[in-house]
Amino acid sequence: MRIGVPTERKPLEGRVGLIPAACAGLVKSGHEVMVESGAGLKSGYSDADFEHFGVKIIADADTLFEKAEMIVKVKEPIEPDLKRLRKDHLLFCYLHLAALPELTKRLCDIGLTAVAFETVEDQQGQLPLLAPMSDIAGRLSIQVATHLLHQPQGGKGILLGGVPAAPRGKVVIVGGGVAGGNAAVVAAGLGANVTVFDMSRAALERARALGPNVTGLYPHSEDVAAAVAKADIVVGAVLVTGERAPHVVSKAMVKSMQPGSVVVDISVDQGGCVETTHPTTYADPTYVWEGVTHFTVTNMPGAVPRTSSQALSAAIAPYAELLTRPDWRENKYLVKGINVDAGKVVHPALLK
Repeated sequence: MRIGVPTERKPLEGRVGLIPAACAGLVKSGHEVMVESGAGLKSGYSDADFEHFGVKIIADADTLFEKAEMIVKVKEPIEPDLKRLRKDHLLFCYLHLAALPELTKRLCDIGLTAVAFETVEDQQGQLPLLAPMSDIAGRLSIQVATHLLHQPQGGKGILLGGVPAAPRGKVVIVGGGVAGGNAAVVAAGLGANVTVFDMSRAALERARALGPNVTGLYPHSEDVAAAVAKADIVVGAVLVTGERAPHVVSKAMVKSMQPGSVVVDISVDQGGCVETTHPTTYADPTYVWEGVTHFTVTNMPGAVPRTSSQALSAAIAPYAELLTRPDWRENKYLVKGINVDAGKVVHPALLK
């Protein structure tokens, strides 16, 4: 199969769909792997690094899309990509279509088949291709929020972990899955008082196990509201596979927060679990609503492209290999990743 890896074109997005080492396995299996010139530079990989493993470097996106049968990229296609996609392409990337009805229609109009990283499942019902970026987004959420609490950034001017004679900061994390769990690890490690809300007892147990400064609670709306009102940082990390995220944190809750507090909504890719969320980019990552700074970038892991590309490639490369086989649809876990099939929406969550 001819596999094309284009340059990511979202603002300040530095990840690459497959790093050179991941391409090597596909080349060894007899596939022709093509990478657009410069696609790996922001992740620390030169064209020569790819060529070392037998990858063909293609000078421009038009030629790459024209020659490729399968397109492997990181983020959902935007206009320059959509103009180049064809009905015979197999698209393999993050899509998050529940929050993007216009993109869904465009992909259907093109008539292609699109397999989304975020809905591929494993034998345990987990999301193995979403997990690496959830790891990173969760950790980044606290790194970013801690910086935004600094007074020069318009924050409350507190040190998250506190010091002797000054109290610890308060962090509320809504959703204790992979992203929320990683956010809790970092916040707890910095010494903050952390409250994690989740409906799963197992998630709450994992949260409590992080240390005496972490509390796990069921998300009763009254309890969420009380915690949010006192929080210095609120992290939204709710995920319903393939569906738009529900609003767990309301406008009234955000309005109750003190000026200079911070909201980071990792769920923004799926529409956001904070009612005041709207998507931003790294070109203009924050906005202030009722005195509360919001960071709602839709490609958070793009800020650390080398780490992200390495982690993502390790996860997706085996599945890319499976997709090259004529019988790939016999893999019921990979089939769960199909969002659009020959121009028709097929994923149950999207149909709902």
